[in-house]
Amino acid sequence: MSTVNLTKENFQQTVTTDGIVLVDWWADWCAPCRSFAPVYEKASTEHPDITFAKVDTEAEERLSAIAGISSIPTLMVFRDGVMVFSEPGALPGAALEKVITAVQELDMDEVRAKLGAAS
Repeated sequence: MSTVNLTKENFQQTVTTDGIVLVDWWADWCAPCRSFAPVYEKASTEHPDITFAKVDTEAEERLSAIAGISSIPTLMVFRDGVMVFSEPGALPGAALEKVITAVQELDMDEVRAKLGAAS
């Protein structure tokens, strides 16, 4: 499965859907972003049940600012509309697989309960 390009028009709709959505915040000039791209693409083919999306921080400066992106690449992961992971840095393939597995194993009722208690 190829990645979905996110813009300010489709970001909210994409990340609030049911299921898992990974978002790679990147830019053309960023060497770590370029090294992470093939790792991300490979994972997208190995996990067709997950949405893999990308945000070009140069083209989407306002969206990047709203999301608080200060370092790229940054990987965000949403599950059932809840952001459950956000970390800057290019991950190697094995680390990306660990993140995906951890997100798949989350008890979302527990996550929502903790979020409710925190607010």
